[in-house]
Amino acid sequence: MKYLKRKFGSGLGSFKLSFFALLFALLTGGIVIALSGYSPVETYKAIIVGSLGSKQGIILSLSSATPLMFTGLAFATAYKVRMINIGVEGQLYLGAMAGAVVGAYITGLPRLVHIPLTLLSGAIIGGLIGVLVVFLKVKFGASEIITTIMLNEIIMLFTSYLSSGPLKPEDSVIPQTNVILESAQLTRLVPRSQLSSAIFIAIAVAIVIHILIKKTSLGYEIQVTGLNLRAAETAGISITKMYLITFFLSGAIAGLCGSSLVMGVNRRFVEGLSANYGYSGISVAALGAYNPLSILFSATLFGILKSGAITLNRTTSVPIEFVDAIQAVVVAYVAAPRLIEAVLSLKDRLSPKKKKIIKRQQNLAEGEVVNDEGNI
Repeated sequence: MKYLKRKFGSGLGSFKLSFFALLFALLTGGIVIALSGYSPVETYKAIIVGSLGSKQGIILSLSSATPLMFTGLAFATAYKVRMINIGVEGQLYLGAMAGAVVGAYITGLPRLVHIPLTLLSGAIIGGLIGVLVVFLKVKFGASEIITTIMLNEIIMLFTSYLSSGPLKPEDSVIPQTNVILESAQLTRLVPRSQLSSAIFIAIAVAIVIHILIKKTSLGYEIQVTGLNLRAAETAGISITKMYLITFFLSGAIAGLCGSSLVMGVNRRFVEGLSANYGYSGISVAALGAYNPLSILFSATLFGILKSGAITLNRTTSVPIEFVDAIQAVVVAYVAAPRLIEAVLSLKDRLSPKKKKIIKRQQNLAEGEVVNDEGNI
């Protein structure tokens, strides 16, 4: 990242890295589309028109982005202490099931109480799964990556059993639960759409996490833990405590996503209600540079791509898998900043004068003494 810092200043930050990652991904995607015999211009035009060219397209883009905001925030929160929560998908499903049960079977509550209780049920159950992961890591040294992957499978099977067995309505032919009560349903912002007030909840969560990380002493401790474990321990920070807090919050946000899907979109738990939102959240968090506020925008971008893919499939012969490929390439570029650095510095590297300067800087970095003529 040294070149990027020299070029743009120390505040390059991750925003510019994400911008170039997106730009290069679109260029790479365009090349692949052209080599496949399709028109890149028509492809991108179809995506933009389909997602932003009409009221319906904008609504679909925002509704697609909402769960990605939650899952991106969930992954990024755990990553603040360099913990990788692959279990967002499972925590989402368990939160959705908890929301479905509380929303359908707890009766007699006013809307003002039932909605927060249903949301909270999903958040708590998701957060407890996060605590379990940390317990296994601290007590037995189990990798959080392995445990969250395994828990995903267990949770998926468990929720599938509930929705196809004990909680399945008698008149249903597909695995699902009863419809939640009206007192537990989130308001749909546009009638007959999937855009609900959950989007405001996601924005509020992003703001709260941003304030927590940037403006509080707890957030400072979390950042120190993520940057250097040894320094954190030297400063008297409890690493286990930081793990517990961040992973609980991560799981809670994922569970909140699940309960909001039940309350605002499906009105019940349905097997397969998540379109891989948990895994897509990893890409969203990476593009948003793990910054809570930036994740809102990266999630919206992914929502635009997802809704645009529908129009792409309907109006062109381009396979919609190209959209998934573009998303994957974005993440690849974000994960490989040195590749972006190499591309951006290509012109400078071709300059003989720059070559000499870079060579001398490398020699100085190695502790060698270089004279004015460049001889060692």
